[in-house]
Amino acid sequence: MYFNKNNNFYHGIMFHHFHDDGVHTKGQGSIDKDDFYKMINFIGRNNILDADVFYEKFKNNKLKNNEVCLTFDDAIKCQIDIALPVLEELKIKSFFFVYTSIFQGKPDNLEFFRYFRMNYFNNIDEFYKNFFKVIDKDLKSFFEKNSDKIKEKKIKFPMYSIEDIKFRLVRDVFLTKVQYEEAMFTMFKDKQFDYKDFSKKLFFQKSDLQTLNNLGHSVGLHSHNHPTLLENLGFDEQKNEYERCLSLISDILDKPKNEIKYMSHPCGSYNEHTLQILKELGIELGFKSIMTIEPEKGMTKVNNSFLEIAREDHSNIYERMNR
Repeated sequence: MYFNKNNNFYHGIMFHHFHDDGVHTKGQGSIDKDDFYKMINFIGRNNILDADVFYEKFKNNKLKNNEVCLTFDDAIKCQIDIALPVLEELKIKSFFFVYTSIFQGKPDNLEFFRYFRMNYFNNIDEFYKNFFKVIDKDLKSFFEKNSDKIKEKKIKFPMYSIEDIKFRLVRDVFLTKVQYEEAMFTMFKDKQFDYKDFSKKLFFQKSDLQTLNNLGHSVGLHSHNHPTLLENLGFDEQKNEYERCLSLISDILDKPKNEIKYMSHPCGSYNEHTLQILKELGIELGFKSIMTIEPEKGMTKVNNSFLEIAREDHSNIYERMNR
């Protein structure tokens, strides 16, 4: 049974990566088509609302505790090739949250980096070992200083191992974005990985976004450049991220901006400025990336506001299914 005392409230289910026997290789946190079917059955098909129904019921304060919606982040091509046919077969309309620099030929390198570490090493720990060797820094004191933060993130993101969390802290806090990318490109060179050939394989094209819209799925904002710590950006930078995202989605779908009402926070990162900007842009439903309360963000409940709806990561559900 999916629902228990820890998740007995309305929320979204968050998906990212899928794999198959062909183009989309298996990686950390990815699931295949059969896993997706099983997950939907585990949650309960009758508990899954279409995206527009979830929105309308939320707006009218009629959502029940055992009602959820399915959400997909990052405009990753495997979602179109593997998840979408299942959604169409089962007649489930979902939220797809896209960052838009990919439609200008400038995808965030994050997805290339993920593909690389999943396909050019025997396992994720081998990648971490090589990564820390390349950056050539003494991280012991850094990890000791951030020990409480590591424990806190493990509670918020139980699908991550301690090594996953340490890597993300080094990536997002210890290193600058430039330093991190330099380290990764050094590793690309060592492994002779030509990432530029992978863009069409990894990301949505404009036609994919139009297909989703024409099929009745709900497309929403996920920033323009997908910064991993958007909350660290200034007000004007954040505003630019979401204004550009909204404008590009509007243009691609030939849809008025005021009809695009949904979003999710990239990497769950936001602050009071983000919420203000989204309200000003007319966004009426927003999703975070966790199922817990963050007092440091002023939260007093799990679904704290219409721009802070909880989501369960599919990796946590997969783990529960396979216990």
